[in-house]
Amino acid sequence: MQNLIDPAILFFIFGVIAGLLKSNLEIPPAIAKFLSLYLLMSLGLKGGFALAQSGLTSEIAWGLLAALIMAFLVPIVGYRLLKRWIASFDAAAIAAAYGSVSAVTFVTATQYLEREGLTPGGHMAVALVLMESPAIIMAVLFANSIRHKASAVAAVTSSSGLPAGVTPLPSGPSLGKILHESFTDGAHLLLIGAMIVAYISGETGQSTMKPFSGDLFKGMLSFFLLDMGLLVARNFPQARHASPVLMAYGILGPLTHAAIALGLAMAFRLAPSDAALLMVLSASASYIVVPAVLRYAIPEANPALYFGLSLGITFPLNILFGIPAYTAVAIWVLT
Repeated sequence: MQNLIDPAILFFIFGVIAGLLKSNLEIPPAIAKFLSLYLLMSLGLKGGFALAQSGLTSEIAWGLLAALIMAFLVPIVGYRLLKRWIASFDAAAIAAAYGSVSAVTFVTATQYLEREGLTPGGHMAVALVLMESPAIIMAVLFANSIRHKASAVAAVTSSSGLPAGVTPLPSGPSLGKILHESFTDGAHLLLIGAMIVAYISGETGQSTMKPFSGDLFKGMLSFFLLDMGLLVARNFPQARHASPVLMAYGILGPLTHAAIALGLAMAFRLAPSDAALLMVLSASASYIVVPAVLRYAIPEANPALYFGLSLGITFPLNILFGIPAYTAVAIWVLT
């Protein structure tokens, strides 16, 4: 319950309440975008500075390997499971959203760990970057496979090829275009760029940027979580009308992903703080980068499902209860 009296979390709860009351309180889109970019830039700077101090060690390598394993495992398992109950394109899109990560959840978890006296390694920001795109790649491969199979089935219904009036399903955007869209996304690119700048500038850069990326950070995070609370409230109807299967996946999926991440952390002997962040990353779902790419990559999928589920259910679950629970379990198991 200590997490619920943190000012940033309280602002999130306040935003949800204001949204449910249908208040006209809102953060202008331009300011909300600036806050998002500020948090990503600050996160990249913190990770880069910490990585410059620690250097590349075997422990860091194991942590990044664990992150990569989760980045591929979650979308594969999620797609195989979900396509039994929902349309294949929707299954691929939801698997991509849950296979990727939420930077805001990660930032909030970092703040929580620091408040609890735990200092996660700066390389976990690198893990955040590594876990962003594999799920998108997997989803595009799944979607192209679905289109190919559908076209093949349509073709064999007639000995002369496609029946009259039937056209093959388009193959969709090329994987190269999707990769370019993913890796050059402004938010993703800013995070990577900030990490590189911090790593190169080292201690000198850290002291220079401290007022920007340190002193202002908590207030900016509180403002952003207020906006996120308003957004969550607006997406509650979409999440509430989801099927029981998707509702269950939005709750049990993250818990399962976190448990698998904990198993990897135990196998690779990660520090408790790094293990907690790996669990948070694995349990989170993307509601910014992945939905933006999926609208272009898998237009056949219903955005209300993958966006509403990740933002309406999983995001508040992790922010309010998941982060302290994952941290407590990681400390209990690994210390």
